[in-house]
Amino acid sequence: MNGASREALAAARERLDALTDSTSVDAAQLADELAAVTALLDREAGLRRALTDPAQPAEAKAELVQRLIGAQVSGATADLVAGMARTRWSQPRDLVDALEELADIADLTAAEKTGALDDVEDELFRFGRIVSSSTELRAALTDRAAGIAAKTELLHRLLGGRAKPATERLVTRLVTVPRGRSLEAGLESLSKLAAERRDRMVAVVTSAVPLSDGQKQRLGAALAKLYGRRMHLNLDVDPEVVGGIRVKVGDEVINGSLVDRLDEAARRMAS
Repeated sequence: MNGASREALAAARERLDALTDSTSVDAAQLADELAAVTALLDREAGLRRALTDPAQPAEAKAELVQRLIGAQVSGATADLVAGMARTRWSQPRDLVDALEELADIADLTAAEKTGALDDVEDELFRFGRIVSSSTELRAALTDRAAGIAAKTELLHRLLGGRAKPATERLVTRLVTVPRGRSLEAGLESLSKLAAERRDRMVAVVTSAVPLSDGQKQRLGAALAKLYGRRMHLNLDVDPEVVGGIRVKVGDEVINGSLVDRLDEAARRMAS
């Protein structure tokens, strides 16, 4: 993706992170529902054009999403897809590709929440090795004449009880709905998403007043450099945090004013 689509995907991933960071959202259910919406838009070219038409008002496109899927999926899923419809996409296909990626990330998040993300990453890598070493297995998994049910059953025999549930869901979705991707390319993409997710850190930021966009960017950049990893900010407002912010990264709590902490971060990076 490039241009508007790349920006829209980045914004959608941030909204997904915010949703799945909440304990009230079932990330696995979210993944299944996003995958179902992906399949719908993949089939319906007219619908994906309507949802990405720059000539249509953003709210009209969001309302169309709510009418079509609002009663079929959870509120979290409907709101996320409606938000994506409000944004600008370079081409209609990019919206479908983005939804597919979000479904995969949601499944990886479900694994992360149960402490299984490292296992999933390893299982995806090992499954790719197995496929590349077995011409017969690869042929069975990529046979266009074989039905979805048959491929699903084969994968369940291979992975059921031997791999994490998220691994089985991710691989099954890739094999049964490849959307033009080769099996190898799809597995490589999933492995990269898992590695990226594993390297992500979350900072819980509590401030007396909402932070400006500039403050959030400065704080996120400083924390990322300080910890050497990509940082996602979970923002909260507490009026009792007078004159500053409180930042919690893992077990470490940083107290102090925004400017003081950023200055200290800069000094630590320079030392």
